[in-house]
Amino acid sequence: MDHIVTEAMAKWPHVPHCYGWLALDARGNWRMRDEQAQAGGLAGDKIQNAALLAFINRNYTSDERGCWYFQNGPQRVYVDLEATPYIARTDPQHGFLLQTGAALLDGTQQPSVWLTEYGRLLLHGAGKIALLDDRDAGECLAALEMNGAPLDEDTLEAWLAGGPGQLSLRYRNWQLPVAHLHDADIAARFAFVALPRA
Repeated sequence: MDHIVTEAMAKWPHVPHCYGWLALDARGNWRMRDEQAQAGGLAGDKIQNAALLAFINRNYTSDERGCWYFQNGPQRVYVDLEATPYIARTDPQHGFLLQTGAALLDGTQQPSVWLTEYGRLLLHGAGKIALLDDRDAGECLAALEMNGAPLDEDTLEAWLAGGPGQLSLRYRNWQLPVAHLHDADIAARFAFVALPRA
């Protein structure tokens, strides 16, 4: 967290928290949600200012309830999560890169991988859960194998329905086991709150 932020928190410790005004979409975009966006259930405007994005990314964390927020000076601005607290992209150098710009892992660890019934890939490592950006999902879904052999669509559908076999993801030098997870169970499984409220 920025030093200027911790100073502001100490100087003004009782500033009310803010809810509903900031969101993280499933592609890792930070979105500002004004009253109209909130009332209409709209995604909100994508934040594009590089300095503001960097500030949000440096001061993004969670509380004891599993609610994620951006510490904006003395005020906590809670984040509505469309998917997970982090969104990952594939990166040739770092493996999986988060929307904050940090690598999911340090390069020596392997992530844990889950696949939902909707074909959404989830990656977990170093205490962080991330949905893989759908623009990169095709690359990874094509690298799925069943019992070490290439995977066809019928076999995948059978596995998602509870069929036998060990699904794995071949990515870089890794052969990563893939577990099944129901989409509706993601937040509970990884102990985060998608829509924090007071």
